[in-house]
Amino acid sequence: MTSHMAREVAEIPEAAQRFLSQSANAVARAAEAMRKADPGLLVTVARGSSDHAATYLKYAVELLAGVPVASVGPSVASIYQRPLRLGRAACVGISQSGQSPDIVEMMRAAGAGGALTVAITNHAESPLALGSAHCLALQSGTEQSVAATKTFVASVLAGLALLAEWQEDAALRTAVAGLPEAFARALKLDWQPLAARLVRAQSLYVLGRGPAFAIANEAALKFKETCGLHAEAFSAAEVLHGPSAIVQAQFPVLALGVEDAALPRLVDTANRLVAQGADVFLTGANVEGATRLPSVPGLHPLCAPLVLSVSFYAFIEALARRRGFDPDVPPHLRKVTQTV
Repeated sequence: MTSHMAREVAEIPEAAQRFLSQSANAVARAAEAMRKADPGLLVTVARGSSDHAATYLKYAVELLAGVPVASVGPSVASIYQRPLRLGRAACVGISQSGQSPDIVEMMRAAGAGGALTVAITNHAESPLALGSAHCLALQSGTEQSVAATKTFVASVLAGLALLAEWQEDAALRTAVAGLPEAFARALKLDWQPLAARLVRAQSLYVLGRGPAFAIANEAALKFKETCGLHAEAFSAAEVLHGPSAIVQAQFPVLALGVEDAALPRLVDTANRLVAQGADVFLTGANVEGATRLPSVPGLHPLCAPLVLSVSFYAFIEALARRRGFDPDVPPHLRKVTQTV
């Protein structure tokens, strides 16, 4: 029997194309507002997988626009009720449901503090959408699996589309338009060697740099959610500042490499961990003693990590079932988490 998660992962290319077609005008309006506001700071408000999408947007905005991006704790508004001075800032709130009270309250407070507010959500009539100046509706359709997949990908896609239009960057615009086709190619890639290694594993590290670090965080969450695997995400630089001390013989490591300026540094880290005896699996490069996993080549460096996430989602759904878990219903979790 096919899981909801498997069906939703398979829908990613179609859902992405639907967003690009149906939300193009909303993206253009929000981008025009961003250009007029000319923010010197962008802040994000999100939790869970949506916060990983926000981390992805942080790196993309800082690398392309040169505007610093910071994550704001929703409890600053919802619990501590502390107003923030956000004049000349933009605030992007990301929530699949658009219902979490703390996210909604923080976005309301950001607008009151002078920020231009943009909601990224799958529900255009949600409190988050209605309380923001602009809404980028994901157009993903119903997502029944507790583990977010197509809505995560669509959230990052929305952020990249907004960035491309805000900065009027032709190369990123072209790359974003080609993402549905790249996602379809990513679904066909086989990460079976990693699945064979992790079917009885208890823990692992997931590494990345730049936008791929956001995908490493998302992957680590999905290992916990769907497979009962204790996974920790690190920057491929940060892992050398202490965490690598516990990496010994046959410790599994997934290193998410893409064709960008950080790839040589990630390769250096992979070489060091192989030398410590780790079972290293990586994308984007060859490392002696490590297993290379397939990835879609030739992509824009700001889009390539998102395409990796699609291959990962297909892999993790199958791994969950091999480990005896129902990927649709992680223990103790619900689809909509309402926090204050």
